Amino acid sequence: MEIKRNQYLQQLIDGKGNHLIKIITGLRRCGKSYLLFNLFPAYLQQNGVPSDHIIKIDLEDIRNTELRSPLALVRYIDKLMTDEKMHYILLDEIQHVEKFEEVLNSYLKIKNADIYVTGSNSKFLSSDIVTEFRGRGDEIHMHPLSFAEYYSAVKGDMAEAWRNYFTFGGLPHLVELNSDQKKIQYLKNLYQSVYKKDLLERHKIGKEHELDELVKIMASSIGSPCNPNKLSNTFKSLKHTELTPHTISSYLGYLEDAFLVEKACRYDVKGKKYINSLAKFYFTDSGLRNALLDFRQQEETHIMENIIYNELRIRGFMVDVGVVEVRKRNSLQVMERRQLEVDFVANLGSKRYYIQSALALPDKEKIKQESASFSNIRDSFKKIIVVKEYIHPWHTEDGVLILNLFDFLLNPNSIDY
Repeated sequence: MEIKRNQYLQQLIDGKGNHLIKIITGLRRCGKSYLLFNLFPAYLQQNGVPSDHIIKIDLEDIRNTELRSPLALVRYIDKLMTDEKMHYILLDEIQHVEKFEEVLNSYLKIKNADIYVTGSNSKFLSSDIVTEFRGRGDEIHMHPLSFAEYYSAVKGDMAEAWRNYFTFGGLPHLVELNSDQKKIQYLKNLYQSVYKKDLLERHKIGKEHELDELVKIMASSIGSPCNPNKLSNTFKSLKHTELTPHTISSYLGYLEDAFLVEKACRYDVKGKKYINSLAKFYFTDSGLRNALLDFRQQEETHIMENIIYNELRIRGFMVDVGVVEVRKRNSLQVMERRQLEVDFVANLGSKRYYIQSALALPDKEKIKQESASFSNIRDSFKKIIVVKEYIHPWHTEDGVLILNLFDFLLNPNSIDY
């Protein structure tokens, strides 16, 4: 079954011939190799590029072991470049090549070479790309399937598709598995044999058990504000062992570099500044998050919030957690400071949206509760509450857009109703 990944394919198309290394990054098993070796070559051939001008090399294939030598790889590619016309060089899992940076930089100087690479294991993480290819790389960051991509493949009953998506996530291979048990086993094995193995190898982590426990704590508290100090205290009280804030901070950085989690900083909407005390962490894939907890914590509220966050990131938004400070009198008529939260402050260029996630809005009181932070924001950017209920989009008297979850996920223009 072919799942169209048009958003990422278009980024590769837009980058053709820009004299930069096109670097496809993202969580392992999210579809990078399929994009590079299937979807992109098909586009090239449909647009007149001869197949012998598309050089595809899978460096994870044992049959290409000799090409992991930088000189052997360069000589092999040079031999295939038979004329002055443009050659498209597609290298999958480039991190298997020693000194791969030198190989790639060598082809930047050749006018008829256009280079595309993927890399996803412990030797090729996001921080490496920033360091090695600053100014010379064009990063295409790939995510697991969005709900729209997932539903285009499975079709059928929307409610059932949603249940499967928020339970098992959007890694493409899951679409081909025909039982819940196979999906569960796939996700569990993937974390143990791929993601955790990469982390342990790259960072020489000696406290494997503590890493496991920390990741589980993170998985069980998605959408909750935290920081290394708070997590260290939680770890001590729940696990009866110590993990220092410094170590936790390092582990969180490793998880971000491996694309397993993303950090959403807290932003003071009125003061227009970041608050460094706490942040929220969201999992790149809900299925991996659930697998870490043995599928025992299926709180749809929190998982829905995580999926909305991921959808905004897939669309290219920078996403923060909004904080709105208000002053109100308490029952004793004493003025107090309170902090109200906006789930997401989503920014893209000059556009900004304030977004709340809610399973349902059964009455006016709940709408008032969810809109409380909005009413204290004085700018004119759009304010939206995304709800699970099957309703048509509508606006409250205060101008807040109430938007159905599936309209939001399936129609990127719906937030502009």
